[in-house]
Amino acid sequence: MKRFRLVMRGFITGIVALALTGCKVPKDVAYFQDVDSSVILQTAQNAPITVKPGDKLSIIVKSKDPQLSALFNLPVYSSRVGQGGSTNGTGAELRTYTGGQSESVASYTVSPSGEIDFPVLGDIKVSGMTRSELSGYIKGELMGRELVKDPTVIVDFLSTGISIIGEVNKPGRYDLNRDNINIIEALALAGDLTVDGQRKNVKVVRIEDGNVNTYVLDLTDAASLVKNPAFYLSQNDVIYVEPNSQKKRASTVNGNNALSVGFWVSVASLLTSVVTTLAVFINK
Repeated sequence: MKRFRLVMRGFITGIVALALTGCKVPKDVAYFQDVDSSVILQTAQNAPITVKPGDKLSIIVKSKDPQLSALFNLPVYSSRVGQGGSTNGTGAELRTYTGGQSESVASYTVSPSGEIDFPVLGDIKVSGMTRSELSGYIKGELMGRELVKDPTVIVDFLSTGISIIGEVNKPGRYDLNRDNINIIEALALAGDLTVDGQRKNVKVVRIEDGNVNTYVLDLTDAASLVKNPAFYLSQNDVIYVEPNSQKKRASTVNGNNALSVGFWVSVASLLTSVVTTLAVFINK
């Protein structure tokens, strides 16, 4: 009888220990495990967002003579919510923002050949330029042709963003409102990874020169992370956070299987009840 109790106690202890091995430990979810306060890391070269075919650009010219500047700005119309955008002969899309009666924003849609049709200046090859480069180019053309004296040219991207899917708290599409946004900032926008997100295998899918390239980032290894070409994001990047092995095993039709923690805890509880019942009968 005593030997039977010892054997069953050891068996139950083993079952419980196996169940507990599925629990998360800090190392599974911690970022930057290879650094401390004394480490200085060299990041990959940060590259500002560049214009690509299909991008929508807002380009506004300002000067001391508003009437003269207006010649180089697309017409802006007032429109009610619910009306769709339209496209004029220059390829400029008129977009309406929600919130009652609002003013539309005129934008240029970059053609497949990477060009826009700018007032007076005509076709401009903008593909590959940063915002500051395009601003400087237009300003130089306006001044060089003596069209506008000392203009200010403001260039912004419209409808430019990234998509974040997988094991994050708030998956979705997020706007890129500035240059040099990195992977950590992007994941923060999505509410961080869930506890089931695989930190060592985050994928960034990027279209480059017509090719689909996939970069794999390890969030636990800061030294390799900051040197990865995908550390700084580009427009239309897709970030995919893969579930860890435990989440994959548990992803059956009923959300549980024989390898999940819940299963083993249930088994341990059942065996405990059986052994207790047997012990009662044997003692009798």
